[in-house]
Amino acid sequence: MSGQVITLPKMKRIVIVPDGMADEPVDELSGKTPVEAANTPNMDIIAGDGVCGMARTFYEGLPKDSSIANMSIMGYDPRRYFCGRSPLEAINLGIELGEGDMSLRCNLITVEDGRIADFTAGHITDSEARAIMGELEKNMGCRGIEFHPGVSYRNIIVLRSLNKPCADFDAVAPHDMVGEKLDDNWPKPQSEKSGATVKWIKKATMDSWSILESHPVNIKRAGEGKRQANSIWLWGQGTRPAMPSFESMYGLKGSIVSAVDLLNGIGKAIGLDILRVEGITGYIDTNYEGKADAAIKSLKELDFTYIHIESPDECGHEGDIEKKIRAIEDIDKKVVGRILDRVDEPFKVLLMPDHPTPVGVRKHTDSPVPFAIYDNGGHKDGVKFFGESEISKNGSLGLVYATSLMGRLTA
Repeated sequence: MSGQVITLPKMKRIVIVPDGMADEPVDELSGKTPVEAANTPNMDIIAGDGVCGMARTFYEGLPKDSSIANMSIMGYDPRRYFCGRSPLEAINLGIELGEGDMSLRCNLITVEDGRIADFTAGHITDSEARAIMGELEKNMGCRGIEFHPGVSYRNIIVLRSLNKPCADFDAVAPHDMVGEKLDDNWPKPQSEKSGATVKWIKKATMDSWSILESHPVNIKRAGEGKRQANSIWLWGQGTRPAMPSFESMYGLKGSIVSAVDLLNGIGKAIGLDILRVEGITGYIDTNYEGKADAAIKSLKELDFTYIHIESPDECGHEGDIEKKIRAIEDIDKKVVGRILDRVDEPFKVLLMPDHPTPVGVRKHTDSPVPFAIYDNGGHKDGVKFFGESEISKNGSLGLVYATSLMGRLTA
């Protein structure tokens, strides 16, 4: 044996995030949450053969936003690194933000009788959104004001520094105000300097109404009985981020797969490879298997992958229990099961939602979420299933902040 070098296989690390999967007990489900009511044999294996606990993913004083929650799961303290949601999405779209520039998320929404009826404009398609954003750029864009198409209803506006934009204002996310009046939710300046920016946001929103009312995309959608993108809604403001690389923080090169610009923007900002998969939509019709296969393939060369699945969150915002359970069961079978069956090297998995999106309230809440860390061959808590009540009662790790979990996963 003298002089012989034995090379052990590297441990692969996998994070699976079913966005918004956590919930509250639902009367129609006999007091169970959607994940507790769903058929999830693969999530139950991870919980039963792993170590479990409950995690806080939000911080007081910061928005209850997926950017905050996912930065926390990735091991980046948002109190130090958060700079606004839209700049992270802008990174993924290849939009350069200079010193003094500000970006905003530009949702295409449906307004009926002065209220937000749908924050997704009926899940408008990418091509329809591009046509609408092009028309807004043509009519409202000018030097220092840019309209950038993203994915479906999720788009970006950039205010360049020559307009002296100020991000010091409160803006409500449209998915948190479905059914509410626009007039009760206009952005509110928090300083004298931000007053001009807020005034422009309100004017731009109202200017969009006449442009979108007669747009061919909306005329066609109306004829098909679909909801129209008859307004924009601006929020998620922020400036250029600066975050250390994931490799410098945790010693691993990795990848991320998501249908959401926000998540891919975070991934780009910290140096993860962005996996592009055909047919991923961020909704229940997404290409679940394609996501899992792309992540598994990336592990042939890399040692870490982050799989983000948006569909439970969208169903929670819609308040649709049946769709949310369907999304959870699809994730269990087509993503979690595929990972367990097809990764053929030693690996650890962290499974956790980023936050609750309860079907009863249709918006993000800051309750702790269940998590499980599975090591094929490691310690077992022996909990009976992956669910809020079971893990909060029997998980050995208790209540922690999510920012501590990446260190445990990569140790």
